[in-house]
Amino acid sequence: MRGQRLLPVIGQPQQERADAARNRQKIIETAAMMIAECGADNLSLDEVARVAGVGVGTVYRRFGDRAGLLYALIDESERRFQAAFLSGLPPLGPGAPPAERITAFLRALVDRIVADQGLFLLLERGGKTDSFSGPYRVHHIHLATLIAQACPRADAAFLADALLAPVNARLIALQREQRGMTVEEIKSGLATMAAAITQG
Repeated sequence: MRGQRLLPVIGQPQQERADAARNRQKIIETAAMMIAECGADNLSLDEVARVAGVGVGTVYRRFGDRAGLLYALIDESERRFQAAFLSGLPPLGPGAPPAERITAFLRALVDRIVADQGLFLLLERGGKTDSFSGPYRVHHIHLATLIAQACPRADAAFLADALLAPVNARLIALQREQRGMTVEEIKSGLATMAAAITQG
């Protein structure tokens, strides 16, 4: 089941039977509801199966373990996020100047991590995944492309890494909980970094 843990790049949908797809969606919706009500720390696959009305074996076969289910939950919102910045409305989507899109992307990425912060923290704490694979690659390519458009002579790949580095659940949690920063202050700091790169 290890293959389930790799978040797909948009445009590569998984093929599955209709009944399997329905069960998968039911399990994901149930787990999301349970996390919203009780948090992610105590999520149990056995309890998810009971509340979803499916067999425990179905959950384990489909997701492997709790980490696999957490990845699937994050994958659902990642697909929506990728669709928004690849083909959605400007300034996040196409149609705005590159510098505006960079700032819009970073702000939206902060919102995305904050919305699923508990899940991201559990996965980052587990340390079983490559942080620079899956969605990170897509985010990096997108950001590097925009940086290259805004600053043709810049090292776009390096600057994309530099802008993405502070946008992770552990650092955002520390900034909010220990330093008392608001989400808007975090976004403003990233916007300042982006402006320094694109206007420098």
